[in-house]
Amino acid sequence: MYMQQSIVKCESGLYNRQATYFIQKANEFKSSIWVEVEDRKINAKSLLGVLSMGITKGTEVFVRKVAPLGDPMEVMVRGYELSLRKADTEMIEIAE
Repeated sequence: MYMQQSIVKCESGLYNRQATYFIQKANEFKSSIWVEVEDRKINAKSLLGVLSMGITKGTEVFVRKVAPLGDPMEVMVRGYELSLRKADTEMIEIAE
């Protein structure tokens, strides 16, 4: 799992030409790439999704890349983000 936090510095935000370039770069990878702004999460390979986020100058953005086959996967436990192999997650028991 790869995660990068960035702040948008472009005057016009992530619209039109900038969004198109961003999406073209995201589509060069086989892995899933997600963009998170506050509590919203969208597929970085979707022009409509990126434009619907309304990302303006100064917006804090998190970009996450997920392995193509979903391994390793990311889990969040008490605010900590952990990357675990699928085989390892099979040994975890969750009690209510």
